[in-house]
Amino acid sequence: MRSIMSLKTFSCRVLYKLLNPCIVASIERDAAVLGRSSARGYYNAGKPRCPGPVGAARVRVVDLRSDTVTKPGPAMRQAMAAAEVGDDVMGEDPTVNELQKIAADMFGMEAALFVPTGTMSNLIAVMVHCRERGDEMIVGDLSHLHIYEQGGSAQLAGVHATTVTTLPNGTFDLEQLESKIRHGYPDPHYPRSRLICVENTHNIQGGRVLPLSFLQEVRALADRYGLSVHMDGARVMNAAVFQGVPPSTILQHTDTVSVCLSKGLGAPVGTMLAGPQDFIARAVRCRKALGGGMRQAGILAAAGKLSLLDMVRRLEEDHRNAKTFAQALLDCDAPLFAVDMAAVETNILRFRLEEPGLSPSEFCAHMGQVCEGEEAALGQGIQVLMYPHFGNSVRAVWHLGISPEDTQLAIQKMQFVASQYLNEKLRAQ
Repeated sequence: MRSIMSLKTFSCRVLYKLLNPCIVASIERDAAVLGRSSARGYYNAGKPRCPGPVGAARVRVVDLRSDTVTKPGPAMRQAMAAAEVGDDVMGEDPTVNELQKIAADMFGMEAALFVPTGTMSNLIAVMVHCRERGDEMIVGDLSHLHIYEQGGSAQLAGVHATTVTTLPNGTFDLEQLESKIRHGYPDPHYPRSRLICVENTHNIQGGRVLPLSFLQEVRALADRYGLSVHMDGARVMNAAVFQGVPPSTILQHTDTVSVCLSKGLGAPVGTMLAGPQDFIARAVRCRKALGGGMRQAGILAAAGKLSLLDMVRRLEEDHRNAKTFAQALLDCDAPLFAVDMAAVETNILRFRLEEPGLSPSEFCAHMGQVCEGEEAALGQGIQVLMYPHFGNSVRAVWHLGISPEDTQLAIQKMQFVASQYLNEKLRAQ
């Protein structure tokens, strides 16, 4: 009985560990093995299953795990239901054809192709640019294509990857890039350099936007050595909004681009792959070989049309909300958090915890659990879902499902968790 009563006096931190020992132990074990929060860990951490203490009456969930959690709204669902369709493998789906034309025009490319996923889209691009097994692409060592896409370029396409060091702003050193280009082909010792891949915005580096001057320099270097440039532009529309330019201004420096519709743009499925006409003709063949040829895909393409035509302007709201939360972290009475405000450019926020006693995994556990006394303090329970991330940091992502009000709730929860931790620390002294 005494142990049950004592639970009520424990902090949220202790309570979470008692209620969720397997989850916390797993997160801490992974962090201990790696020596830091893993770059790939946020794809492994599941959504917290426990809504909070027994008796919690009202719980609001603010899901900042990724902008991939968005759901189509009523207008998008209506457009999908009313879509005119045909067989896209035969080139006869009018809605898909219209989407592809919209994307090509918007990106300043000759043609575009509707592909199920961003991973498939990037792989197709690599396969088309690097046509012979043993060809080589140059990628950033922290790029999504290199870390999160299962090495598909090697596994499925027989393309070798060499890496350059990703800098904090998502770029890389051009001298190092040039040093990675193989000049000895057809010497049998070397692969043949074919492709340079860039990522904009940069996922791991916190939604950083590549400067136009950097892209121009990469383009000039690629032209000098006869290489192609592909952009993993999963969030390039965020970059365009941040820089205040049309996407074609960014993409004029690349040969091809992959643009996700299913992140901040809110479609349930789909990515656009765009480039020259002959590139897209070859991409159609690769898409078919990878199982990406869909039939009446206009139902999905209808959502994609709304994404490109109606959802781009609202990305600015996500950027504002991310900055609002970042500033609140800095405004905490005790300096628990470190944030580089200059690096908060789009909808992805990375921040570090300055307190050695509070790890990113523990902080995320507290934020995702309704704590004892929280309803009394805040008027309701609040679960804020976010992930431990690369470089001993925490990652949070804003999207169309997160309003300014939700952002304020996340701030309240963060302040409550910080207060609970500091109170516990004082009691322990």
